[in-house]
Amino acid sequence: MGTSGIGKTVQDVMHQGAQCVGEHDSLRRASQMMRDLSVGALPICGEDDRLKGIITDRDIVIKCCAEGKDLDQTTTSELAMGLVWVEAASSVEDALQKMEQHQIKRLPVIDNHRIVGMVSEADLAKELPDNKLAEFVHRVYAPS
Repeated sequence: MGTSGIGKTVQDVMHQGAQCVGEHDSLRRASQMMRDLSVGALPICGEDDRLKGIITDRDIVIKCCAEGKDLDQTTTSELAMGLVWVEAASSVEDALQKMEQHQIKRLPVIDNHRIVGMVSEADLAKELPDNKLAEFVHRVYAPS
């Protein structure tokens, strides 16, 4: 059973220290990082150390492998998804709203213009009472 996330910030529930994959790195490099870190998504950062997007294991499979593209020649920036993020000081409720609005399951967390972590639906779900959890899951997984 979830607890009340009221009053908690994203920083309270996120996974700290998210590692970025470079915007010019290959999808092979991104997939190796995902394997080594046991994650399904990585933030993409530019040479300026700023967030450029996010890439998921599903993106690599659907948009590269299934399309016959070369994992070594395709860069992460070519598949980067939209730039959706949340401030570390934001409330759990704000993060949930963003996930629902964009129907996404992971959000990069930004503090002082730098990435400081990632928050997932599972991280947030732990903070919700059961009735809110069911509503959230329905909205995030609803067909587009």
